[in-house]
Amino acid sequence: MSTSITDTKDESDHGEKRDVHHSEKMTAELLHEAFDGENLEHELGVWEAAKKHPWACLWAFIMCFTIVMESFDMFLNTNFVALKYFSREFGVWDAAKKEHVIPTRWQSALFQSGQCGAFVGVFLSGPITSRIGYRWTTILALALINCTIFISFFAPSLAVLTVGQTLEGISWGFFIANSPAYASEVVPLALRGACTATLQMSWSIGSIIVAAASYGYNNRDNQWSWRVPTALQWIFPTPLLILVFLAPESPWWLIRRGRKEEALRSIKRLGDTNEEQAHQKLAMMERTVQIEALQGGSPTLLDLLKGTDLRRTIIICLMYASQNFAGNLIANQATYFFEQAGINTNMAFKLNLINSCLQFVANALAWFISSYFGRRTIYLWGLGFNITLLFLLGIIASVHQSHATNYAQACLGVVISFVFAGTQGPISYTIIAETSSVRLRALSTAVGRAGYYVAEIPMIYLATKMLNTTGWDLAGKCGYVWGSTAVVCWVTAYFFLPELKGRSYREIDILFNRRTPARDFKKTVITVEDNE
Repeated sequence: MSTSITDTKDESDHGEKRDVHHSEKMTAELLHEAFDGENLEHELGVWEAAKKHPWACLWAFIMCFTIVMESFDMFLNTNFVALKYFSREFGVWDAAKKEHVIPTRWQSALFQSGQCGAFVGVFLSGPITSRIGYRWTTILALALINCTIFISFFAPSLAVLTVGQTLEGISWGFFIANSPAYASEVVPLALRGACTATLQMSWSIGSIIVAAASYGYNNRDNQWSWRVPTALQWIFPTPLLILVFLAPESPWWLIRRGRKEEALRSIKRLGDTNEEQAHQKLAMMERTVQIEALQGGSPTLLDLLKGTDLRRTIIICLMYASQNFAGNLIANQATYFFEQAGINTNMAFKLNLINSCLQFVANALAWFISSYFGRRTIYLWGLGFNITLLFLLGIIASVHQSHATNYAQACLGVVISFVFAGTQGPISYTIIAETSSVRLRALSTAVGRAGYYVAEIPMIYLATKMLNTTGWDLAGKCGYVWGSTAVVCWVTAYFFLPELKGRSYREIDILFNRRTPARDFKKTVITVEDNE
């Protein structure tokens, strides 16, 4: 067993070398407490952990619920282009279809502007979170989005609406970077999968509200058909700001900053009210943080590209980016997809609402699936099933079209969204949260999400081009494209995605430091005494 954890690293020269602001050794007594704390984590079952840590689950869900605003806005914009009044007010006349449509370039601008802002936001979030913590960073973002919604609501043109979406997107970047990291740090090991999976549920809740509002207002022939749904965004930021203010800070972040007493209070607020068990968990966290601290100083973006952290960064970026290559953009543009598949406008809005509700059901099922099956298993089987459905969608769209084939395409779009929402979507967030090292988590999740936007922005343009009547007008034939890109994602995951279910953060660090092959993670034995 390596004993480097008990060595004191000299921090007196050249200023502070690492985030841990104390230089005390992990004594034999503290190490035994850390062992006990980690053993206790492994012994806790899913239901026992949930009963013992209801507050941890609540705070994790509240932080994840901030994602509802990115979901709300994204689905709102895709519904706008299907609104007759919006198209007549801001679109151009399509002689072939004998109706007004939003040009492809403006559809792309509306769909991509928020993502461009979020791309900036995720890079800002990492350093800010490392400095002031998850709570205050999220509070700052919630205050910002409260202000920027005004621009979208009062927008007199597509150009101003695009600017408003871009500025709102900066806050989205903070939310999506911090939520999975915070959720994974405040709940016990047994609940990490279920709680990080609630990120996808927040997406579904946002899409349900948008679908319901859009369906309720789509027959209005005035500006309120799109301004009222836009105004509904103000429902979320202020209540969430208050709740996040009341939430405890992540004890892992506090320990990284050397604030042990505050970390202990946070641990107790999260459910470990037993004094002995709270100190054991504190020792376990401190041990992991000190092991990582010996590998480097204060975290920087460059650290993500060094040593074994480069491998972790690549996995995180691939997990995020792959969400755009497996047909998920069909769900993001569901109403418009249904219309292009030959469904009338009113029925398309109804189907979108049904689709959103079914995604919510799939997200709820993901809680149980992620608790009992491995991350790698869920990802590969879910993605593999959707690959089959995507190619089937393309085949149906290629035959002679009728009323039956139109509804078959629409139904396949719903099933693809359902499978994604129950497997690949939620489990990706779990993998992302678990793969990053504790020291670099805020930066890792931020850069990973940046990888998502790098992939999504051109993919949104491609998706819009494939569906728009002024573009390629492929409708369900886009299944061939998304099926092919999904195959690439599946093959990549098969060879490079490790199994992290049931592993503590210390064990994950050791597995990566040993450069364990991805397919050997599950069977490799790590003892509680290992420190390397």
